[in-house]
Amino acid sequence: MDRKQHWETVYETKNPDQVSWTQKRPSTSLDFISSFGADKNAKIIDIGGGDSNLVDHLLEEGYQNITVLDISAKAIEKAQMRLGARAKQVNWIVSDVIEFIPTEKYDIWHDRAAFHFLTSPNDISKYAAIVAENEVKNVIIATFSEKGPLKCSGLEISQYSEKSILQHLSAQFELIDFKTEDHITPFDTTQNFLYCSFKRKMGL
Repeated sequence: MDRKQHWETVYETKNPDQVSWTQKRPSTSLDFISSFGADKNAKIIDIGGGDSNLVDHLLEEGYQNITVLDISAKAIEKAQMRLGARAKQVNWIVSDVIEFIPTEKYDIWHDRAAFHFLTSPNDISKYAAIVAENEVKNVIIATFSEKGPLKCSGLEISQYSEKSILQHLSAQFELIDFKTEDHITPFDTTQNFLYCSFKRKMGL
């Protein structure tokens, strides 16, 4: 089964309370986004946002230029149904992130639990190149930490430290902040996440 088909099947067959990454309120992501001090017109893209509640909270906080990208059309359909009329305020993109060709430049690139599913050096390099070439100003990446799981949704993942994530972005970005967090899944298991925020180096 290819990557896209895997995620279509997940979202076609499981509800939010049946997948480990569900959060009622993505507080850490919201705090990191707020930390950049961007205005409400900032262009924010949520990578692998799928059926995440982040977009709901960003809309509630008044952000006006939100894009959600996910490999799964079904995940985006679920999010649109949940949001109802508010879904029209969001730009929706169905794409594998490593095949994504941005048509606009983003102020904030947010990725919680998508990047760590890329396990081949080639795919990781493609991802880093897309971020770099888009001239994104600020980046948030959250992955399983070195104390986190080795698999998710039946797939191998890549664990990270703040230093190992920075290695992929250091040519263009500098690390601003990082923190680890225990995420309690809907099944009462614990996953240790690492959140890192980066800003583009001056002049790049």
